[in-house]
Amino acid sequence: MDVIDTSKQPGTQEENDCRKAVELILKLGAQVALQKVLEWEAREYKNAHETELDEFSHHLVVGNGWREPRSIQTGFGDIEVCQPRINDRRIGEKFTSRILPRYLRRAPSIEALIPTLYLAGVSSNNFPRALESILGEEAKGLSAASIVRLKTIWEKEYQEWAVRDLTGKTYVYWWADGIYFNVRLTDERPCLLVIIGALADGTKELLAVWDGQRESTLSWKEVLSDLKRRGVTTKPRLAIGDGSLGFWAAIEEEYPGIDQQRCWVHKTANILDKLPQKIQPSAQTLIHQMYMSPTKKLALEAYAEFMKCYQAKYPKACECLAKDSDRLFTFYNYPAEHWMHIRSTNVIESSFATIRHRTRQTKGCGSRMATLAMVYKLGRELERCWRRLHAHLLIDKLMAGVRFIDGTEEVA
Repeated sequence: MDVIDTSKQPGTQEENDCRKAVELILKLGAQVALQKVLEWEAREYKNAHETELDEFSHHLVVGNGWREPRSIQTGFGDIEVCQPRINDRRIGEKFTSRILPRYLRRAPSIEALIPTLYLAGVSSNNFPRALESILGEEAKGLSAASIVRLKTIWEKEYQEWAVRDLTGKTYVYWWADGIYFNVRLTDERPCLLVIIGALADGTKELLAVWDGQRESTLSWKEVLSDLKRRGVTTKPRLAIGDGSLGFWAAIEEEYPGIDQQRCWVHKTANILDKLPQKIQPSAQTLIHQMYMSPTKKLALEAYAEFMKCYQAKYPKACECLAKDSDRLFTFYNYPAEHWMHIRSTNVIESSFATIRHRTRQTKGCGSRMATLAMVYKLGRELERCWRRLHAHLLIDKLMAGVRFIDGTEEVA
């Protein structure tokens, strides 16, 4: 019988040693690279102010040795660097590294990993074990108590973000929805009012997260009037939302004249809910034709066909469809390249579905403020993944008042 040399098999001590050697090389490479970049940053700062002298012809900005070594937690483990010290004697000026801020102790990738794990439903007590599995044995300092402190920081971040200045911000589209969450320490079920906006360059950003009393007109008015007070004085061209009367009544008061588009995802679910299950596939096909047709004329033909087929036997389903018929086809007056974005509130629905998963995993947050902070932090993380509007250059034309018919620019 042949003897198998297990020293060469996967998972053996030799392979583990090789893996550790590679990790060490990467760690040392990251350490050297960060050190060199910090030295380059300090040198560039000094060179930029080399001609500035005092009355004795002495340089006002000079090097002043090194700071104490700092340990930075990264995905490769802890790395230690020495940061150059700069003596800036100009009045009111001080050198602060943009690459390695004074109080930074963890790489941004790790800071982003924490809310990602939180979003996935990992409890605070399990964070150290989860992080050790990802980052290795050197993932120190992230105990359950550290996570609690981070959540406190998130609450402060949310409070500052919620009052930030929005002067000069201009949005072409708004998506609005109310999201309900459970709170463990109270019987209340808060409704967080969320608005996402699309800027002139096509990027989407989280605009508002508000603690509302259900989806009432008063709560939505508070959100919209707060946005106006903080600088959003130019109304968007189009608002997208479900059939909630609160939002639409509030927006007519605060930003009158905005085009309205009802969400086809919500509308489809509401209509199908009023039909027998065996009828739903054929009904859904007609609904699909309404918002996927290349022209409004064809969409309205599918609408008429639906009414003809189901009005007699299923009047409630037809009533649900007819309720918002004047606001279901507004998207045809906008660029066809934007239709996939503006036919529904999917940007909110898909994002907050993962956050709802998080609250189910943890049986809700402990308090209303904890819920707000969590939704804010996780929303900002998800913001990075939101797709930019297609053909965003058309936004300038929209904002200038150019009309679109069936998704195509109207020819004068």
